[in-house]
Amino acid sequence: MSSDTIAPPAARAAEDPATTLTVVPARHYARWVAAAAVIVLLAQFAHGLATNPVWEWHVFRDYVLSETIVQAVWVTLQLTAYATVLGFLLGTVLAFMRLSHSPVLRTVAWGYVWIFRSIPMIVQLVFWFNLSALYEELGIGIPFGPVFWSVDSNALIGTIGAAIIGLTLHQAAYAAEIVRGGVLAVDHGQLEAAAALGIPRLRQIRRIVLPQAMRAILPTAGNEIIGLLKGTSVVYVMSIGELFYQVQVVYGRNGRVIPLLLVATAWYVVLTTLLSVAQYYVERRYARGADRTPPPTPLQRARRVIHSLSLGGSR
Repeated sequence: MSSDTIAPPAARAAEDPATTLTVVPARHYARWVAAAAVIVLLAQFAHGLATNPVWEWHVFRDYVLSETIVQAVWVTLQLTAYATVLGFLLGTVLAFMRLSHSPVLRTVAWGYVWIFRSIPMIVQLVFWFNLSALYEELGIGIPFGPVFWSVDSNALIGTIGAAIIGLTLHQAAYAAEIVRGGVLAVDHGQLEAAAALGIPRLRQIRRIVLPQAMRAILPTAGNEIIGLLKGTSVVYVMSIGELFYQVQVVYGRNGRVIPLLLVATAWYVVLTTLLSVAQYYVERRYARGADRTPPPTPLQRARRVIHSLSLGGSR
């Protein structure tokens, strides 16, 4: 074998044209143009917020934390909390009725979901608000027999009660489907194993099914609760002093429509953000069994960045 047939590695690398090529990153010109257009539009919007006198930021500052608006926000939170808790409790019962082997329970639960998802929320609220026109009195007694105790419908339910009933029954129809979907996502083999171990049915649901189903339930449930928070504005038809109704009353008196609507918008954004943060941490808690090393939270990331910056500055 001649000596000129085998070249050293350095010589072969020098002769290889691939090693002499310059790597140039791809230039995404369309992406740059789109980003620049978005930045220009955002800058124009921010400039309009700052300079357009129609926004009347001084009126916004006067009312955003006023006693009237804060009380209305509290009413909105109360309606949301009651409808969420009662709606998901009733929805859970309906979900397991739909999963029951009894055809009567399945049919009743299916009919409930069908009816209350078909009727708009505002129609349900107006119906419950006018319940006394249909039933002047509500009582307890023997079915199809004598009544032992009765009370006036308006005195028993009231305006707030009618709103809570309407929101709860409407929410329960959607909550039932959310819970049912989460339960169906749990592997049926785990129930069979639990039954083989002699675990009672109720404990199977409480300790095995629901904790695992929560991972599938929470994202959709959180979205539904946020929608309910904003949907409480529909109760303005019942003259309940929640946030949107109170804003309407105020701008009906002073004529400052835009800044008062901005007040309502700001409060809805704040409340939605708080609910989104709570949803994130609840989902993170129920994901511990599936993800043993969950990613750091935004607060933990911020602490790491601050810590790294402090270490870099100390050097």
